Amino acid sequence: MVILLVVPAFVMTGCKKDDEETFDAQQVLVDYMISQDLDLNKIIGGFVMDTPDDVSAVASKYIIDIRTADEFAAGHIVDAHRVDLANILTEAAKANKPILVVCKSGQTATHAVALLRMSGYTDAQALKWGMSRWNAAFDIWSNNIGSIAAGHANWNSDAAPNTLIYESPNFSSSVTDGAGILAERVAKVLADGFKTTTPTDVLNNPGNYYINNYFSEGDYAGFGHIKGAYRINPMLLGEGQVNYLDASKKITTYCYTGQTSAAITAWLRVLGYDAVSMMWGMNNLYNSSTHWTSNKWSSGMVKNLPYVTGN
Repeated sequence: MVILLVVPAFVMTGCKKDDEETFDAQQVLVDYMISQDLDLNKIIGGFVMDTPDDVSAVASKYIIDIRTADEFAAGHIVDAHRVDLANILTEAAKANKPILVVCKSGQTATHAVALLRMSGYTDAQALKWGMSRWNAAFDIWSNNIGSIAAGHANWNSDAAPNTLIYESPNFSSSVTDGAGILAERVAKVLADGFKTTTPTDVLNNPGNYYINNYFSEGDYAGFGHIKGAYRINPMLLGEGQVNYLDASKKITTYCYTGQTSAAITAWLRVLGYDAVSMMWGMNNLYNSSTHWTSNKWSSGMVKNLPYVTGN
């Protein structure tokens, strides 16, 4: 009788161990995000608000400013609430209006908005171009444009490489339900901060990255692109396109302004990818290109809207 009691206990313990070893937190998260309509097209659909012509146009928004305390004190939009990026969910819980996130360039803000949207604030937006377009006093865009790709050996107009299917990244989780895993992943990405790289590093060392140019086919060819850059757009969970990304490599996305890539980077990091956003996008790589039709920065875009100082 003792043997009969011990054997079932052994079998049950073994089964439990097998269940734990085969639990795929990443797949549970993917399935949950698809079911909750949190695929990439929903995260970046309408995720920016262009700079308005007057201050009253943002009165309907709960403005969260994620710049430093000193930057905020030097000048901010009236009624804005300052908070560090890591604590944005705490501030978001206080919002009684749709959220508008503000930073210096618009890039950290779109990163934050992606995380807010994945956390239930599906109408959150970022101020496009950040405070740089709001008033010339805060313009950091003009000093970060360039054309470093012009004539560079690693810039070409070759056809995009063929895509392959890669395994999804793996990560552990202290919970087993999709909602809990998503909350845990968002919290981790916020704690880790906005992860970036520079156009110079990627252009000079393309082999160090899995590079995705998030452009249309016409712009991929028209602007040219970094040697070996893929063109995965759209990049959806529901259609399996996210598995074109090689999870064993550091993944960098680039776009026109660095704002879409910042949001994509947040989304990918939640999914477990080692993703970084290429700052400033095509505006640093090739601002002088004649292919531009939109999203090209110039200092003449600045609105010089009023702001208030102090805390």
